[in-house]
Amino acid sequence: MEAVRQQQGPATNKEKTMPKALEISGLHAWYGESHILHDVNLSVNQGEVVTLLGRNGAGRTTTLRAIMGLTGSRKGSIKINGVESIAMATHRIAHLGVGYCPEERGIFSSLSAEENLLLPPQVSKNDAGMSVAEIYEMFPNLAERRNSQGTRLSGGEQQMLAVARILRTGARLLLLDEISEGLAPVIVQALARMIRSLKEKGYTIVMVEQNFRFAAPLADQFYVMEHGQIVESFASSELQQKMPVLNELLGV
Repeated sequence: MEAVRQQQGPATNKEKTMPKALEISGLHAWYGESHILHDVNLSVNQGEVVTLLGRNGAGRTTTLRAIMGLTGSRKGSIKINGVESIAMATHRIAHLGVGYCPEERGIFSSLSAEENLLLPPQVSKNDAGMSVAEIYEMFPNLAERRNSQGTRLSGGEQQMLAVARILRTGARLLLLDEISEGLAPVIVQALARMIRSLKEKGYTIVMVEQNFRFAAPLADQFYVMEHGQIVESFASSELQQKMPVLNELLGV
């Protein structure tokens, strides 16, 4: 039994020392002279789904953009899998295995769905990304529309393509900005199934969401932002007892 305990010890210690997928400390961010983020602190464990809640203009999208180095300037600490990235250029941050899906999606209208899908390069040294066959298995709508131009895809199909394109790169930390916004309920349900599937595969996801009913059953952790600051944070197990606070902050 002692030998078994000794064998188990190193594995347990390794598990304890595994770096966070994302750890933000004292983050400030600016657009020009406008100070948007004020001392933001949050952490995301490997394989977690975390949702940033808040009203429009609270700083949620800016937080995702700051992680990617897309704000005017940043100060503080952003560690991705234990690597400090605050001084890195955006392309170097992407090569740490980070994929960003902005609200505007960025689909190339002159290319077919499949050409859009094949366009991004591999960014991760450790993960070759999902194959096209795996993508089509997860998104059968895209398989049917593979030869359709980007402008001819529905809003839901464009959203699926925007997320699928990231999965091709090998990114394991996904930053998703309002992916359910303005979409039909059947598409929102499909996106929820996608997030559950990605979580089962070990992906880490940080979502900005206005649709609380979409985010609530999916997230492991919630952070609420107001005026560029984190004003509340809690685990999914605390959701019911936090509803009065959420009603006050968000009007959900």
